[in-house]
Amino acid sequence: MAEKRKFHTHYKSAIFGKVGHVVLIASTYLFLWVPIIVLLVFSFNSESFPSPWTGFTLKWYGELIHSVYLWKAFRNSLIVALSATSISVMMGIFLIFFAAQGGRVGRYLNLFYGSIIIPETVLAVSLLGFFSLISISLGLTTLIIGHTVLGLGFVIPMVYARFLDLDYRLTEASLVLGATPIQTFFKVTLPMLRPSLITSALLVFIISFDDFILTYFCAGSSVQTLSLYILSMIRSGVSPVVNALSALLLFISSLMALVYFQLSSRSKIF
Repeated sequence: MAEKRKFHTHYKSAIFGKVGHVVLIASTYLFLWVPIIVLLVFSFNSESFPSPWTGFTLKWYGELIHSVYLWKAFRNSLIVALSATSISVMMGIFLIFFAAQGGRVGRYLNLFYGSIIIPETVLAVSLLGFFSLISISLGLTTLIIGHTVLGLGFVIPMVYARFLDLDYRLTEASLVLGATPIQTFFKVTLPMLRPSLITSALLVFIISFDDFILTYFCAGSSVQTLSLYILSMIRSGVSPVVNALSALLLFISSLMALVYFQLSSRSKIF
């Protein structure tokens, strides 16, 4: 009888433990997703937020499409994100090329982890002080530089980790068969690095496109990106157009994140 009681007690505690874990996980996800769901729902409300639901409409999305300043800010965000991504990936390729030719880059990799370890606010203030010290006026150029510095902290560690996992026998066979080191890099090494390059580029693009802190410090008054445009809109209250814009950005970011995780699962960078 005592053994049965112990068994039932242990069984009940295990069940309650599993139920408690499920409740905790569900509560965490609800806490994270309920505000986003409310935002999505009220982007279709016919009245301004925070009015109660009165009817379904798409007029806020129509105003979003016809907003000239919005699309100008969107263009600036796109230019900055594409430029920072391209420069980060190209510098990552140059570093791997140097490493493939026998260069010792391992000791310098800690420099690129700084943009991940250091809080972004500290990085933004440091860049602002550096630009002021060398008398560079804030604008699109400084914004691209700041986002490139942030992107290098993601591109180089990811690509270099993939480079270390490559089978050296393939590059050695290419050299033995008569290919030059440059031909070996571009025809053997670089194609094997393509999945990690694509995934790191997508990650940097998403981070750069949605970034606010670096943009706020490094953009100045002459350039307005999408994050700064949203800030200027919500200062006078939450506009339904902001809800529509947030819903559109959520869809785009989710789509790119889905592509990123699908590609990263096929590569061996993690």
